[in-house]
Amino acid sequence: MAHDHPSDCPGCADPGAAFLRHDHAHCARDVLERADALVAASGARLTPVRRRVLEILLEEHRAMGAYDVLKRLAEEGFGNQPPVAYRALEFLVEQGLAHRIRRLNAFAACMHPGEAHAPAFLICRLCNTVAEAPAAPVRAALDAAAAELGFLIERSTVEALGLCPACRADA
Repeated sequence: MAHDHPSDCPGCADPGAAFLRHDHAHCARDVLERADALVAASGARLTPVRRRVLEILLEEHRAMGAYDVLKRLAEEGFGNQPPVAYRALEFLVEQGLAHRIRRLNAFAACMHPGEAHAPAFLICRLCNTVAEAPAAPVRAALDAAAAELGFLIERSTVEALGLCPACRADA
């Protein structure tokens, strides 16, 4: 699917915008619209709980743990049993609507659902803000190094830990 929304959306036009304060409503709305279309096309269903979990992940560019998501769901009357959050998060990851950030044991909304992309996750070690940056050259280098050893990579996740501009300024 093409990335066909306006280029004036800072969160979408510039991966580094995740580290800047901006009105995220536009990119969140765009992701939700694409999520609805992708899920419908796959024959699955974006239930109210699944949709709300995606909305929660989209509200900030910060990765959230399953229990943080569950707390929000419980406050809103969606239930307080861990499987409620875990099943919704697993569904979103399977549908390509969210990413699991293993370093943080947390989840972040995919800002480019439906697009073939190989993101690198830039994770601020102080505030847990996550930016999804393009990583095709990194993946190409990794594939080439693996091929030299006769290894075929089926899945990889690139996670880089550091400091976002705001935390660097405060340090």
